Amino acid sequence: MNTLKTVLLMTLLMAFFVFVGGLIGGQRGMYIAFTIAFLMNIFSYWFSDKMVLAMYRAKEVTEAEYPALYRIVRNLANKGGLPMPKVYVMQSGTPNAFATGRNPSHAAVAVTTAIMGMLTEDELEGVIAHELSHIGGRDILIGTVAATIAGAVMMLADMARWAAIFGGGHRDDEENGSPLGMVAMIVVSIFAPIAAMLIQMAISRSREYRADEEGARLCGKPLSLASALDKISNGVAYHPMDDAKPATAHMFIMNPFSARGAMNLFSTHPPVEERIKRLREIARGAR
Repeated sequence: MNTLKTVLLMTLLMAFFVFVGGLIGGQRGMYIAFTIAFLMNIFSYWFSDKMVLAMYRAKEVTEAEYPALYRIVRNLANKGGLPMPKVYVMQSGTPNAFATGRNPSHAAVAVTTAIMGMLTEDELEGVIAHELSHIGGRDILIGTVAATIAGAVMMLADMARWAAIFGGGHRDDEENGSPLGMVAMIVVSIFAPIAAMLIQMAISRSREYRADEEGARLCGKPLSLASALDKISNGVAYHPMDDAKPATAHMFIMNPFSARGAMNLFSTHPPVEERIKRLREIARGAR
């Protein structure tokens, strides 16, 4: 269901881009906005692993340094039919983890020192299974495509605002040049980016649900993953990640800025209570 939901949301986002583009940017404006957004995001996609790992000062570790962590990652990667990803550790008092890499052959899993000290081995296995599910589901690629389309909508909105300021649109007809037409263009340019962002965030939340479900099935321990999410949520509430960046918050298994009860339509993560509820349903065989 979450995979279907992602497809539907991506289709909606693309259709929204075409609609807004035709309304306020015209065909030429659509091409320009999409090309700029594509080039910006393809760079981010290709080098995202290096950038985000450096941003959080993650250090690649060896099996000799962290044998238990390596064993968990290797066993789950083999079980999931994935290449062995690189393993990184971040020195942080905030319990969290993320996966990155442009494809399964160029992937990395990073965990904080706090999460390894807080979770049991079964709970850590659930977290790693969640992150490997992101890798197997190519969620970095999906997120990049969504960001490209949403970014193009935002650029079109900027074009529309400038066109309205200078008294024109992409068409030279009387309606667009009228005060009513300019007001409509301004209104669309304000609300279009908000709508695009809402759809983009919904895609991110659907991928988190999917990674929870796939991760639970990969490790075979949905209750351990549920317990891990509960501990991580409380840990983030007690010790938020001060050096986290909003642009990368969606990559973590838990929003590094907020915890239980703080989710809304603009959040990249679903409410932790709902995630735990679904995992318990999986454990009962209800899903």
